[in-house]
Amino acid sequence: MNKIRGGLLINFQPVRLEDKALLNAYLQERRYEGSECNFTNFFMWQKPYRIEWALSHNCLCIKASHRGLTYMLAPFGREEQYEAALAEMQSYFQRQGLPFLLKLVTRGTAEVLAQLKPGAFVFREDRDNYDYVYRAIDLCELKGRNYHRKRNHIKKFMEAYPDFEYRPLTADLVQACMENELEWCEKRECDEDPSLRCEKFAVMEALENFSALDYTGGLVLINGKVEAFTLGERLNNDTAVIHVEKANPDIRGIYNVINQQYCRQNWREMAYINREEDMGIAGLRMAKEAYYPVMMIEKYDITLR
Repeated sequence: MNKIRGGLLINFQPVRLEDKALLNAYLQERRYEGSECNFTNFFMWQKPYRIEWALSHNCLCIKASHRGLTYMLAPFGREEQYEAALAEMQSYFQRQGLPFLLKLVTRGTAEVLAQLKPGAFVFREDRDNYDYVYRAIDLCELKGRNYHRKRNHIKKFMEAYPDFEYRPLTADLVQACMENELEWCEKRECDEDPSLRCEKFAVMEALENFSALDYTGGLVLINGKVEAFTLGERLNNDTAVIHVEKANPDIRGIYNVINQQYCRQNWREMAYINREEDMGIAGLRMAKEAYYPVMMIEKYDITLR
């Protein structure tokens, strides 16, 4: 059922491939900045995060449940419909006996909601989920003093592996990328870590549905074997988002190489590249900061006062 009856929130349903066109109509209606605001993200993470969708008052509502916490994203739609949609979202939480909680709300949307219902909400910064956004030209060229160390890593990689090959991801290479993901997870013991186990499932889900989803990808081969791969797509009119980046951790410089090669081949004409959040992981935060983001997409949790 994809229609609204009497303005009521319809039943939430899983994210299916056949829903892509409908969800994209809402996700692409405005310029959304958050890295999660795209169909590929919802589809690949739907099972680990129990992501579901519904329509209310001509707004798209996304609900997720993870580690005992149920929350929604801010409604996707026209601002004049927000108040009615939010009322239905609040009613849903009440009927389920759950506290009202919106997560991953960007600053711009948070400001709209604050003006819509002054004093009704409590806003809390969620620094661990801030997105790192870079100038595309910086990631493509790595020019200047800031990127000297990155260029040096790439130079040493080129010297060690002069016959390496970069290729765009095609259907015949998907299986090799899946094998690379399994090898990566074996080294990192993904099955012993709940977060890595969820990520493993999401990556495999994306790869298995390569032909049906809208992302592109690239990979690095050494001696004919995939040692790194990445997946990304257009997020909005001037920004690309990187969903996945995996590489053999034993090969020095390979992360720098796959990052630069993929950005050069796919996103040179974009203004920005969003490389998602650091999840509060210290090493990941250092790695993302080392590429000198030009801006951060702030995220907020919203509860009722």
